[in-house]
Amino acid sequence: MAVPIVYNLRSVRARWVSAIVAVLGIAGTVGVFIAMLALAKGFRATLVASGSPSNAIIMRAGSPSEMMGSVTLSQVRIIQDAPGLAREGNQPLLTPEVVVIAPFPLQSTGTDANVQVRGVSDSALKVRNQIHMVQGRFLEPGLAELVVGRNVAATYKGLNLGDTIRFGGGTWKVVGVFDAGGSSFDSEVWADSRVLAQVYKRPESIFQSVTAHLTSPAAFTQLKDNLTSDPRMTVQVDREIDYYEKQSRGLTTLITVLGSLVAGVMGVGAVFGSLNTMYSAVSERSREIATIRALGFGSGSVILSFILEALLIAFVGGVVGCLAVLPLNGITTSTMNFQTFSHLAFAFKVTPMLLLVGLIFALIMGLIGGVPPAIRAARRPVAQALRDL
Repeated sequence: MAVPIVYNLRSVRARWVSAIVAVLGIAGTVGVFIAMLALAKGFRATLVASGSPSNAIIMRAGSPSEMMGSVTLSQVRIIQDAPGLAREGNQPLLTPEVVVIAPFPLQSTGTDANVQVRGVSDSALKVRNQIHMVQGRFLEPGLAELVVGRNVAATYKGLNLGDTIRFGGGTWKVVGVFDAGGSSFDSEVWADSRVLAQVYKRPESIFQSVTAHLTSPAAFTQLKDNLTSDPRMTVQVDREIDYYEKQSRGLTTLITVLGSLVAGVMGVGAVFGSLNTMYSAVSERSREIATIRALGFGSGSVILSFILEALLIAFVGGVVGCLAVLPLNGITTSTMNFQTFSHLAFAFKVTPMLLLVGLIFALIMGLIGGVPPAIRAARRPVAQALRDL
């Protein structure tokens, strides 16, 4: 038969000081673990949200990112006539783009941080129809005007609506602010592609990439097959959502690995805290254990009782850790996107699945910390303990 659960609850209450120490150790470990996973998930979600299954991105074959891409004007004209490309009237829905990096001063510190400046066409908002203007207007082709993502306007000096700013050897005016729904575009500055190329003294007939809107997501294969089989085209064609997912892998993997290592080191400390608590409980309760055994409870029941007690402490620690990390959800931070060498703002993303993973991690620590003391308790000599009563 099993030892009543109420016995374990009373035991934890009687040894509340050591139990709290173990709870806090596990809570801290779980909190750090979930926070790092939420950081990685938020970064990935921001980049993946930048892509649409209805868009294709075309770059030079073998280019790992837009920064390395190259598409000529003659190739753009071929793309304009490709099957599967959506049109509005006679206007093909695609945007040839130039990408540069420019430093802008942060509002918080005044120091410069790299921002991705994207040269776009007048079709950019029609191609990326999830993006909409929230202040001002969209830029006029041929003019030195900027529209900025909402994170840019909130983060950098001189990039609010109506501001005039110099960079790249040109003077620009901010005429609008757009909302990209929390995607990486919210951290970008947009300009007219031809004006941006002129200011940076780049050939006007060379673009880094072309983003094309498809007639439907199913039309991607048709567009890709047509372009990659054309001998005049040396390009690679990716779904936009797949491209940004690949861009997120490097940093999300790094954050996850580092977070797991930190949590692992802290977890060792938390396990030792749990071991210390449970071994102390075994030492203090040797007579109780002997009495339980004498009443007919077997070794298996004693082991299960102590494991449940350790899991109870671990579960409480896990819940505390989860509650402690919940306020991080939605908090915006920024980091360097090593694919583009520009700063990217994104929010922590604490999901129910991450909280469940945190609780499982806590229970694993409790199990590791509870099994050895439970086995020791079951092996206590009954007769000797009873003679000491």
